[in-house]
Amino acid sequence: MTTDEQYDKVIDTCRKTFLKKTADYGTSWRVYRTISVADQIYIKAKRIRNIQEGIVQKINDDIKSEFAGILNYAIIGLIQLDISNDDPEDLDETIVEEFYDKKAALAKALMKDKNHDYGEAWREMSQESFVDLSLAKVLRIKQIIGNKGVTLVSEGVDANLFDILNYAVFGLILISEGEH
Repeated sequence: MTTDEQYDKVIDTCRKTFLKKTADYGTSWRVYRTISVADQIYIKAKRIRNIQEGIVQKINDDIKSEFAGILNYAIIGLIQLDISNDDPEDLDETIVEEFYDKKAALAKALMKDKNHDYGEAWREMSQESFVDLSLAKVLRIKQIIGNKGVTLVSEGVDANLFDILNYAVFGLILISEGEH
């Protein structure tokens, strides 16, 4: 499979889970502020790190499901950045689908541009690096929030969430290829 096909397969799997959870829970995630989304991603990335480091698990979630969770929380964060807090918390599923697809398409376009420039260097990286990079990006998001969204020369929250989303995709592609 090509990278494009692998990317689409990962997004499709995560999208299906996201939409099923939307059917179950509605858009309860609308109450999350950016800091809460960042914290959810942080928790999932720390969990993956603990699994990678061999810490005994008492819950059977695996690395694959945690990367999928990170991906979906990154999309939630990106959607939330586009929606006003004054907008309704309960969004129609078709609107949620449109938002999801739009963010996934933007993330894929970014991945393609970076793959062009970096020559798919991510394929030579480890899952551990994707987790560490995601944790660093979450800390950057928290700093940006602490700075009231103002940065001097750095990218904003959205760019960090797009990178986190793509790291999760890369981790899931490597897992599908049998890499650990």
